[in-house]
Amino acid sequence: MTFYELIWQGEGVGDAGDLEEALLNFQEIKPKELSWEQVFADADQAPPCIRRYTSFDAFLDNEDELETIHPTQDMLERFAPDQA
Repeated sequence: MTFYELIWQGEGVGDAGDLEEALLNFQEIKPKELSWEQVFADADQAPPCIRRYTSFDAFLDNEDELETIHPTQDMLERFAPDQA
């Protein structure tokens, strides 16, 4: 089963079983006081990314990821909780 590792500011901070779960999990990682626009505008930090592996075992065995996904600000905003 495919495994996704969440990368925030260059560090592995979480995991997910699919891309949608990964995008949802970034909502919990992002500081609440920042908008996605502010996160992407910070030139001192790498934007969030997701590494996809063939499986959790492949991740544990330090195999190379299949791909690195660079979610856009729009992708992440679609999964943001509704603003009241």
